Amino acid sequence: MDYKGNVDRVLYDRDILAERVAEVGRQIKADFAGKDLVVVAVLKGAFVFAADLIRAVDLPMAVDFAEIISYGEGTETTEEVVLTKDVGVNVKGRDVLVVEDIVDTGLTTAFLVDHLRIRDPRRVDVCALLYKPAKQRVEVPLRYVCFEVGDVFAVGYGLDYAGRYRNLPEIVTLKELEREE
Repeated sequence: MDYKGNVDRVLYDRDILAERVAEVGRQIKADFAGKDLVVVAVLKGAFVFAADLIRAVDLPMAVDFAEIISYGEGTETTEEVVLTKDVGVNVKGRDVLVVEDIVDTGLTTAFLVDHLRIRDPRRVDVCALLYKPAKQRVEVPLRYVCFEVGDVFAVGYGLDYAGRYRNLPEIVTLKELEREE
């Protein structure tokens, strides 16, 4: 099956992604210089973005992962947030930067931020690849946003639909959102 044939339009190509990630990386480097930084990438969607982002931040840092599920295989949040992989790094007294693929309702991000704050970090901020303000229902501490998007379902560059399309090198929308067999 030629899954690339299901691409409707490219929202952000690889050059635009690389340029913006480098820009945000420089901003993070300036803001966190001299701090005890812990980057927490949210699996599975943020792993591609986080890999590029941490290489663009020329600072010592700890990197860990958390996995939260709220979408299942659909395009809308289930509103049931489940932490399936917790952070193993001690964040007490440290600056934590949560790296998200997308913040739309804010439910999963707020859940993780609240979960991390229980561990007494110095601060918790969020860096989102994509932000959908039209869908936001709860406040999250968004410090860095690469791209603000409308109410579209985007895939690629780590973002998926039913577990597929994460490997596309750009962020795209799909022609049809039917589950492929």
